[in-house]
Formats: sequence, C-alpha cells, structure tokens
Amino acid sequence: MTAPDSGPSRRKRLKDLREAALHRPVLARHLSDGFNGRWSRRQWVQASLFATIALLVAAIVPGFGDLQAGSTHAPRHSMALPLPPITLKPAHAHPDSHWQLVRVQSGQTLGAVFQQLGIPSSTMHRILEQPGAKPALTRLSTGAELAFDLVDGTLRRFRYERDAGHQVELSLRGDAIEQRVIERPTELRSTVSSGEISSSLYAAARKAGLSPSAIATMTDEIFKYDIDFSGAQKGDRFSVVYDQVWREGERVGSGEIRAATFTTGGKTYAGFRFEHEGKVGYYTAEGRPLKKSFIRMPIPYARVTSGFSGARKHPILGRTRAHQGVDYGAGSGTPIMAAGDARVQFVGWKGGYGRTMILDHGRGYTTLYAHMSRFGKYTAGQRVKQGTVIGYVGSSGLATGPHLHYEFRINGVHRNPLNVTMPPPEPLKGAALVAFRAQTAPALARIQEVENLLKNNAQVAKAAPTTKPEPSAGTDKQA
Repeated sequence: MTAPDSGPSRRKRLKDLREAALHRPVLARHLSDGFNGRWSRRQWVQASLFATIALLVAAIVPGFGDLQAGSTHAPRHSMALPLPPITLKPAHAHPDSHWQLVRVQSGQTLGAVFQQLGIPSSTMHRILEQPGAKPALTRLSTGAELAFDLVDGTLRRFRYERDAGHQVELSLRGDAIEQRVIERPTELRSTVSSGEISSSLYAAARKAGLSPSAIATMTDEIFKYDIDFSGAQKGDRFSVVYDQVWREGERVGSGEIRAATFTTGGKTYAGFRFEHEGKVGYYTAEGRPLKKSFIRMPIPYARVTSGFSGARKHPILGRTRAHQGVDYGAGSGTPIMAAGDARVQFVGWKGGYGRTMILDHGRGYTTLYAHMSRFGKYTAGQRVKQGTVIGYVGSSGLATGPHLHYEFRINGVHRNPLNVTMPPPEPLKGAALVAFRAQTAPALARIQEVENLLKNNAQVAKAAPTTKPEPSAGTDKQA
C-alpha cells in the first residue's frame, strides 16, 4: 500500500505538469479538438474583430498607393474661373464725405445759407471770387440745390448748379480753390400752352404754365410793337409753343419760346423765332420781322399825360406854344429805353428840358428824351441798341412833376410818335425764307391745332342748352 503524497511534493508535481502542458506544440489540435460544431460568444467576437481589421487594411493601403502614384503620373488640368469685378473709386472721391444738401427757400440768400450752416463769410467771399460763381450764386432761385461737404464744421467741398446742364464743384484746400465742371445731360421737350384772359394776362399765363420770363418775352419782345398789353381785355386769347428743359426725368426749367399767338379785338397776331445772319428775332408767318425800327412807347405801360398838339398853355411859363412831343407820366426813377438802334448825339443839360439825351437813328430820324433824373451809362458818340436803358424819369428843368417828354423828328420836323408811320423792316428772302418756313412749320401746325380745339370748344359751349353755371375757382383756360 502506497502512502499518499505529502502536501508540498504534490503541489510541486502539479506545477510541473502545468508548465509542461503550456509548452506543448499542440495548439492546432487542441483548437480542433475543442470545436464541437458551435462557436462560442468569445469566438464570434474575435472573428468579427479580425474581419473588421482586414477590411480597413484592404481599403486604406490601396488608397495610399493610388495617391502616391497620382502625384507623379496623373495629368493636370486648369480651369478659368470668373472673379468679381474690382470697383475703383474716382480720384476725387473721399471715403469720409459728409455731403449736406440744401434747397434754397423763398427769399433766402447765399449768405443766409452759409450762416445757417456756420460757415464763415470769408469762405463765401472766396467762393464768389471764382470764375462764373457770382452770377449764379447771387441770383439764387427758390428750390435751387446747394451741396456742402463739411468735416468738423470746415467746408471742404461745395457744389452748385451753374445752369440746367452744368454743375460746378469747388474743392477748398488751404488757400487754394480747385474748380471742376460736371456736365449733366438735359433734354428739350416742345410743349404748347394756351389760355384765355378772365382777370389779367399775367394770371391767365401763369395758370397756363408759363414762367414769368416767358410772359415777359411775349409782352416785351414778341408783340411789344403791335399790342398795347395795358389794354388787354377779358376774352383775349394766347397760345405759346416753348421748350421745357428736362434732366433725369425731372423738369428743371423752361427754354426759348418757339412761337406765340395773341388774339385781341378780333385780330390774331403771330410771332415765330428764327435766327438770321447770326441774330435771333421773331417774325410773322410771312417772314417779316416783328421788330420795328422804333418803339412807340419808350416807357412800357406808361400813361400819356399830355399829347402832341399844335398849341397849348405851358403849365410853368404860362405862355401858349406848340407841344411838339408826348409826355408820359411815371414815377421818378422809372427806366427809359432807346426807341431804336442809334448813336448818342447829345447828352447833358438843355435849358427847360433839363437833363436831356438826343439819339440819331440814321436816315434823318432822331428822338429826344427830356426831364431825366439821371443818365444811363452812355456818352455822346456811343452806339446804343433798341430797348437799352439810357436814363431814368425825373423832373429836371421846367417840369411840374416826374415825367418823360419824348419827341420824334424826321429830317428835323417834329412828328407825333403815337401815330407816325414807321419805316417797315426788310422781310426774309430767298434761301432764308425757305429755311424759315421749314423751321417754323411744326410750331405753326401745333398752334393751329390748339386754336381749332379752342374754337370747337367755344362752338360746343354755345350750342349746349343754357344751364345755371356751377361755381368755380376761375375761368382761365389751358389747352
């Protein structure tokens, strides 16, 4: 009978057996022997891990190979891509501009605008010294635009409109001022306005859309030789074809009057603008100048206080003698115009006439103007144009009050200036007449169209049954 092993020897023998089993090369057999046809959970996890690693290696390693090969052998292509445009600012533009736009109010002056913005008057005077600035800035119209570029209260740049088509920009740099003219394209549009007088010509013309300067052209230039507008009556009609100045879709002013008609006393007068031999004037539809050799009244709208007569009692001398002229009553200082183109023959004091001027118009025609308060800028020997101011109404010499004594002489013989036959002007002829008719035909057609419309409206109004008129603000008409 064998005695059982002691504890220490048994433990040693078990340890030796374990080490021998670990070093035996029978792993494959053990694995096969341990597989019973079903995988354990641990085996499934190990298989999944090995499969994932294999897939990652298969995907990554070929990619590195392609990248390395492409870096040396793959062809390269370039593509032109459009780039955004680069905006270049003008050389005169400032990134820190502080423009302020000011519209001139009624009665406001340039000095008042500068004072309102706190700009020194010395700066304004420097601006007015620039070429062309004074005429434009000292006669500012209501609504005119002025632009100021101010930095900390100091004026750096200033803009104003020289006329409808040009703007001027002044750059102030120290004591120097640089000027730049900016052209602003404008467009002329021909239009026609028509009206009928109910209260006054001025009111009717303004209602028809005519500017004060256009009204003055019609009364003081076109028809002043044929119509006495101080006697204009209710029912008198007018039509005017004129240019309107447009800029950037906005009307900025009025241009020249192309044609005009005025109907009074059952007679229609017409005038058409035409340039001949470098001079612009108005002509009848037949091409005869409307400008006469002489103006019958050297003071517009003046009243006759004493007419031409063979004999009358002098108000101061008390003696009866001929009054060989016409007296026009007017306030002291009223301008007196030259009756026609002439040369100054005499200017100075002439006895009872007081301050007197005599004009020589050639061909034996002379005119005399007496009792002036002061003379114009002309001296003896100088040439004057018709309508030029040669002096001002006064009461110098033997005069009871301010008035103009006007005389008209032909070859030294006194004639009544109110009814004397004036020498007619020469009409257009040949090529000038052909050009005139071609140029004025559109304006004539437009005026005739408006006149026909007014006549048709008047006939319809007469034929309509009489009804009680409805109250209205006025009766001035516009077509």
